[in-house]
Amino acid sequence: MGGLGLSLALLVLLIGLAALIALAGAVYQWAGMARDARRFPAPGCLVESGGGRLHIDAAGEGSPPVVFEAGIAATSLSWRLVQPEIAKLTRTASYDRAGLGWSVPASHPRGLWRVVEELRTLLGSAGIREPRILVAHSYGGLVATAYAVRYSGEIAGMVLVDPVASGDWCEPTELYRNMLRRGILLSRRGALLARLGVVRFALSLLGAGARRLPKLVARASSGRGLAFTERMVAEIRKLPREVWPMIRAHWCDPKCFEGMAGYLEALPESAAIAKQASVTGAMRDLPLIVLSASNASPQERAEHERLAQLSSLGRIEIVPGSGHWMHLDRPDIVIGAIREMIARVRGQ
Repeated sequence: MGGLGLSLALLVLLIGLAALIALAGAVYQWAGMARDARRFPAPGCLVESGGGRLHIDAAGEGSPPVVFEAGIAATSLSWRLVQPEIAKLTRTASYDRAGLGWSVPASHPRGLWRVVEELRTLLGSAGIREPRILVAHSYGGLVATAYAVRYSGEIAGMVLVDPVASGDWCEPTELYRNMLRRGILLSRRGALLARLGVVRFALSLLGAGARRLPKLVARASSGRGLAFTERMVAEIRKLPREVWPMIRAHWCDPKCFEGMAGYLEALPESAAIAKQASVTGAMRDLPLIVLSASNASPQERAEHERLAQLSSLGRIEIVPGSGHWMHLDRPDIVIGAIREMIARVRGQ
């Protein structure tokens, strides 16, 4: 009996210690979120979109306005090397989809038509006039394609920056299904670790040069080693230095992990909608430029060629020295393509 009582006491002690650590982590996270809110207010403004308030950052004057659509877990900050240059020529707007960046958490499932409607309502409420040029990266290409099909009269032209290959995801192979399930699971796990302050603590240590604990946290939250996290950090460091702590603050926010999980859950349906919508012929006379990364796979290159052929005014450009994050690797090429599209639309 004495041994059993000692074991129970030890178990209670361990449970109490775990609860105390969790509470301390939650308080640390709460204090960090409050500090981030003070240090990094939204650079734009929050506007009602029909599904909650979304953050939109508009700059420049003129027409046609250029609207930037980010990748699946990226935000308006990902366009910081491109948008300021285009804002010298015309009105521009970048935004954060629901659940990402400074926007409020999503209140509905992240189906593609829901995302399109939220974007359309946002642009109308923010006074971004029609017709617009859409510039979209990766997953954003699905949003732009669906928007152009449903509301073709509102789109003056489109530039797709290494768009996601919808064929890979609308009927995913077992390998892709496993990747998707893992991504969703790890996003949910990341949200839990963020709520407990673990992600914030690990990123602080990583910024200070530590590696051992950040490596363990990276494996727990993403299933991958520190190398993956460091690759992502290397991409982010191509952006202006003042942007880095803002992105880090977003990475510490459990809302953004939950948002990413929502978009991943809807990805197969969204890819199927975009692929089906694109064959309607609604884009056949739309000025279109598809920028394809130099390291794109054969399947991705074939998808990019298919997209370019949807329009009689479409063309594909293979961008040397670029990876998937082309607007960070070769912002000059992306800026040049947008300038070309603006000139083409104004000429019409």
